Amino acid sequence: MTVHVPVRPATTEPHEGPAGTHRPGPRRPGPVQRSSPQAGERLRPLTRRQVEDRFAELGDLYAQTSGGGPRAWNVARGAFLRRLAADVRRPGFGLLIAETTVLAGCAYGYPVPGGDPRGVRGLERYLTGSVLPVAASGRLFLVSGIVVPARVRREHHDRAWNLARRLQARLLAEHGAALGVTLVDRADGATVRALRSWGWRYAEGDTLQSSVLGPYGVLVLGLSDTAR
Repeated sequence: MTVHVPVRPATTEPHEGPAGTHRPGPRRPGPVQRSSPQAGERLRPLTRRQVEDRFAELGDLYAQTSGGGPRAWNVARGAFLRRLAADVRRPGFGLLIAETTVLAGCAYGYPVPGGDPRGVRGLERYLTGSVLPVAASGRLFLVSGIVVPARVRREHHDRAWNLARRLQARLLAEHGAALGVTLVDRADGATVRALRSWGWRYAEGDTLQSSVLGPYGVLVLGLSDTAR
């Protein structure tokens, strides 16, 4: 696991890349898509084979939502696909996509192997006492990434039908997880704010003293938190 969680703050529209770079193809204009509670995106899991078959499409989705200028597109896309290729080989890996007529978002991760945080490099040193019993039970699920458009952060982020909340809740439920966990750089304010707005909380609590314990923070999410 890397300490930079690929939950990327999204921009509104992709930029046109320079010649020789890979850039997502244009989308047909249409009505503005909202974070709709009923008429929104359909969620479904992909098998490992399906994930591999759709690598290019998933990379395009990430590039469209990762922000930055044209030159940053290929860098961000390539780094995302390398992380995804490593994660997809892990036991218990799961990826959900959200789609309408196009791919609209995804969330993915895997159980902490055998309930042992030492199985995820770099994670064990950050886990607090409140998380370790869940890890020992084998029901701790590492959420590696949530990739959604910027509107999902701006609109209705506190509603259970917000797309990010729907993705993360179903990902945990389908894998029988008692608790989701992710590691974030405390300096990455946009990512921290997005996750907190979707119900994630610091494992060590939100006091001033605990909030300055180090450069990285463990955020946790229970299924009850997704409904708030």
